[in-house]
Amino acid sequence: MCGRYAASRKPEDLVGLFGVQKWEPEETLAQDWNVAPTKDVYAVLERPLKDADDPSPVRQLRALKWGLVPSWAKTPDTGVKMINARAETVHEKPSYRRPFASRRCLLPADGYYEWVTASGERQLEEQGKRKRPRKQPYFVTPVDGSVMAMAGLYEFWRDRTLPDDHPRAWWVTCTVITTEAEKEPFPQPAGGAEEGGAGPRSLAEIHPRMPLVLTEDRWADWLDPSRTDPEDLRPLLAPPPAGLLRAYPVATAVSDVRNNGPELVTELEAPEVGTLF
Repeated sequence: MCGRYAASRKPEDLVGLFGVQKWEPEETLAQDWNVAPTKDVYAVLERPLKDADDPSPVRQLRALKWGLVPSWAKTPDTGVKMINARAETVHEKPSYRRPFASRRCLLPADGYYEWVTASGERQLEEQGKRKRPRKQPYFVTPVDGSVMAMAGLYEFWRDRTLPDDHPRAWWVTCTVITTEAEKEPFPQPAGGAEEGGAGPRSLAEIHPRMPLVLTEDRWADWLDPSRTDPEDLRPLLAPPPAGLLRAYPVATAVSDVRNNGPELVTELEAPEVGTLF
């Protein structure tokens, strides 16, 4: 899954990287190393500009709220539960099938966090000695240091309790598409451990799911709003090639959403929470 990620790139960098044609400086977001659900996040999308004479889609960088609210929802409360959409069923689920057909986006990230329960902590939990076991966070990021482009969907929701001219009358929300985690072994166990050490040996050992990362050769097809046939789009949901991502342990401070800063993605030589594997 993807329940927390880091997004520290400046908008001007994203504009150049993704070939953005339109973005509004007033939508600039602060660098965020601990992005949590319901926060505003950057999204790259293609759609016609509002009130423009030309109906052609324009590639835009927008600030959207993470947690998709379906257009038919009575309240926005469902958004916090809809931060992820499964790639295997996104084309058929009522909440996602319409945005999958016409409202797809890319969500830029430095990488995402995932938590693993240490074996010793699990044993304490099983013995009833610890109700909430501590977990070791890992940061998953591109091997080459590039921006991770997570596949996403976005949707519009109208707050009927507000007048049309109210700035909060329309919500634009998004979700991250997830897929099965990569089972291909890392070149070495995560965390710099030697072969046979304590680190996980693949993304699947950290968590069975991961965000669907789209390589640059798929960006244009994914963003193209003229492609609306689900069967034509589903091949784009294939997982990326193995070996593009690495994982390493980071400080447990990231587990508190109130903490923020570049130190949260600093690689540790060894996990803070016990022996994991």
